[in-house]
Amino acid sequence: MRHVDFSPLYRSTVGFDRLFTMLDSLGQPDQGQTYPPYNIERTGENTYRITMAVAGFDETEISIESQAHALTVKGEKSEEKAEGSEFLYRGIAKRAFERRFQLADHVEVTAASLKNGLLHIDLLRSIPEAMKPRKIAIAAEPVSAPKAIEAQVAN
Repeated sequence: MRHVDFSPLYRSTVGFDRLFTMLDSLGQPDQGQTYPPYNIERTGENTYRITMAVAGFDETEISIESQAHALTVKGEKSEEKAEGSEFLYRGIAKRAFERRFQLADHVEVTAASLKNGLLHIDLLRSIPEAMKPRKIAIAAEPVSAPKAIEAQVAN
């Protein structure tokens, strides 16, 4: 696979180094991380939802942490002892998982719920007023006659 060198772009941009690092990491393989499966959907203009299939896990076995542009979801199955029973075949995975999501600026987790084996994480992008685009009014100056500059001669 080709590797793209973004270093020439660093010279002419300010503050976009995180963006180039993210673009550079897109070319890297995901190390085969496919469990658990998930969906990311846009539910409104500034709202998003991540839905993860975590069948077999309950609320006490899943932890969600949001920190510095990263969302981490961890699941660790507690050991259950079934007395008097023996598994002949175990097809339901009990493996632990950790899934990381990169969050854009000003995206925060608002809620999380677990229902029917699906973990729903709701996200909200709230841009501060100071960063929203604003319209600048252009004041028209009245056209006036050119002013003459008077000079005084000093003796």
